[in-house]
Amino acid sequence: MPINAITSNNVIINGANKAATIVYSTESGTILDVLEGSVILEKSEITKYEIDTLENVSPCTILPGLVDSHVHLNEPGRTSWEGFETGTQAAISGGVTTVVDMPLNAIPPTINVENLRIKLKAAEGQMWCDVGFWGGLVPHNLPDLVPLVKAGVRGFKGFLLDSGVEEFPPVGKEYIEEALEILAEKDTMMMFHAEFSKVDEGEQQLEESHRKYSSFLSSRPDSFEIDAINLILECLRARDGPVPPVHIVHLASMKAVPLIRRARASGLPVTTETCFHYLCIAAEQIPDGATYFKCCPPIRSESNRQGLWDALHEGVISSVVSDHSPCTLELKKLQKGDFLDAWGGIASVGLGLPLMFTQGCSLVDIVTWCCENTAKQVGLSHQKGSIIPGYDADLVVFDTDSEHKITNSTVLFKNKLTAYDGMTVKGTVLKTILRGQVGYTNTNGVSKKPLGQTLLDSRR
Repeated sequence: MPINAITSNNVIINGANKAATIVYSTESGTILDVLEGSVILEKSEITKYEIDTLENVSPCTILPGLVDSHVHLNEPGRTSWEGFETGTQAAISGGVTTVVDMPLNAIPPTINVENLRIKLKAAEGQMWCDVGFWGGLVPHNLPDLVPLVKAGVRGFKGFLLDSGVEEFPPVGKEYIEEALEILAEKDTMMMFHAEFSKVDEGEQQLEESHRKYSSFLSSRPDSFEIDAINLILECLRARDGPVPPVHIVHLASMKAVPLIRRARASGLPVTTETCFHYLCIAAEQIPDGATYFKCCPPIRSESNRQGLWDALHEGVISSVVSDHSPCTLELKKLQKGDFLDAWGGIASVGLGLPLMFTQGCSLVDIVTWCCENTAKQVGLSHQKGSIIPGYDADLVVFDTDSEHKITNSTVLFKNKLTAYDGMTVKGTVLKTILRGQVGYTNTNGVSKKPLGQTLLDSRR
């Protein structure tokens, strides 16, 4: 079988940056060996294998492919917002070899096995990276949860307030309690968009022009996140018996961090993520009328941004994802500039690696937060997220010495609008290898044919 090797004096393995050579099979798509300690320059030096090609990419860094566990691909039903082809091409171009698709905003949403099959049919022949799938938590689909687990979804996501689309309504305390019991001993995870308001607090606080970002921010205060997380934790603590792991998606408020910290210290199986935009952008930077910055929960203050970084370094926040949630340009209401009327979501799949590196993160930390921990979250830590023999040969060659500018015109996702337009970032993805095959190079672009697969095997 064809065997290749790639070597560098900078390889992120075992929590460190060291010289190593990675031997991988292009047929099985897996890593055969990791030879640590030196850069191997001659194929003949690797005596255990008959090497077809040996590539030295020093001084660039080799790291495992990123696992973005929070991506909205929207196909079918809202393919004008995003689709498998454009979304996964954008991912692979940024070193993301695995995305996990959210159960909304496609029509139909992934809330039962029949709808999952429709989603899988839509994905056929359109995946440039590997794709896993979340199922949905919505009223009246409790009988569908276990069948969805058996069908291979990585877990489930629900909302505690209006999701923004009518086909994916929110769930309440009673539903959560019943779902916890149904899934208690299943090999799965429950996740929540943790915003909740006991009263219509946001509208009461809204007094300024809808063009002002401060108005939108005040309409979704920190209490929305705090109240939602408290409700979820209340349901967990009330359980007399086992509970499935619970994950809070896109944490935006540093004021909610102590709740997660205490819950974890008490032994509750709770994890949380934050997003690139909450770590890279602060409310003070957002111009009035710039609705492409709108997302829910909202981007908060600079001091809040720093607090999220502290929680990430502490380990209370375990992972960082894109929450790639695009829409058509019309839905962003760019001319009107109305934050209350515009669709909320920031398009950013494939941009995370240089964004994080620009913030001063070490590549070791980025691999922990964006590869290892996200792979563990989605039940793929036996296969993805690390450079280990037997794992998928998902590899990224990253030039740390270069800079480039993110522009709307050059992004690969369908609707060319991102909050990072015009931002200069450090580091460039030169090559992405997916299961031993070249999926992207910065000179030739994405591969001519899609190399991605669906990830429906059971969690381990």
